[in-house]
Amino acid sequence: MNETSGDPIVFSGTSNRPLAEKVAAYLGRPLGNLDIRRFPDGETFCHIEESVRGRDVFVIQPTSPCPNDALMELFVIMDAAKRGSAARITAVLPYYGYARQDRKDRPRVPITAKLVANLIVKAGADRVLTMDLHANQIQGFFDIPVDHLHAEPVILRYIRDLHMEHPIVVSPDTGGAKTAYGYSRKLGTGLAIVAKQRLGDAEVDAFSVVGDVKGRDVIMIDDMTATGGTLSAAAKLLRENGAKSVRAFVSHFPLTDKGVERLANESQLTELVVTDSILMRPDFDISKLPFKLTVLSVSEILGEAIRRIHENLSVNSLFK
Repeated sequence: MNETSGDPIVFSGTSNRPLAEKVAAYLGRPLGNLDIRRFPDGETFCHIEESVRGRDVFVIQPTSPCPNDALMELFVIMDAAKRGSAARITAVLPYYGYARQDRKDRPRVPITAKLVANLIVKAGADRVLTMDLHANQIQGFFDIPVDHLHAEPVILRYIRDLHMEHPIVVSPDTGGAKTAYGYSRKLGTGLAIVAKQRLGDAEVDAFSVVGDVKGRDVIMIDDMTATGGTLSAAAKLLRENGAKSVRAFVSHFPLTDKGVERLANESQLTELVVTDSILMRPDFDISKLPFKLTVLSVSEILGEAIRRIHENLSVNSLFK
């Protein structure tokens, strides 16, 4: 690989340009000039409108709300940069789609998270920067360096500023128990776990709480919510078990139509806190929610990680 020259150059796809602009502002430079358009038949076209020869290129593109279109955009941008003689290309995916398809759990199904990893590398990525993967083992799907960031520092700062009287951290399912335990240790609180069973892609039955939440301010931690099923079912059960308040904190918010309906009509949350890793869908009317919705920005974490990668400094130390 050739050595990079000059400052890093950051490009943005169309999935979440506001986040990319905040990252660029943190780095103290504008976004790179990029023309992305679609031909009448739906094909994606990209033209990088400045030289990338010998440069350290970062392409910011979360794979939501339209994962297939977002990935195709990412591929053609990286291919254009590669053919423009960029020294190094880093795919920055604040949200890595297809992450839930990370294993073969029945016959004749794909492991799509691995397929996407292969495609990203084939399109020209020399490195991947991502955040709060649904499954940590996805890092191993790549044969190139992967920097796996976490929204935890931003979320912890917000939680501490709330100054809750009787907090307890709750995992809305057994799969997130390890992450919730990490939060409980950093916050010095107890830990509880909700047992659930999935009845379908959008339906969840929460049937038991392991731990005492009576009179407590619940801090529910999850990596993402799309349909709101897990959070709504868990919040209902926690309320039935005497929880004083229930606040949910999720890194990614790829909200579906079902999720909009459920959160507006069924949820017993006190507050839902999400990050801007994914652009909020424009038809989501926050004013109709029966609870408070807060959006935290992860732009500084991403920007600092990009700066450290460019300067060949430790990214891991960012969280110590």
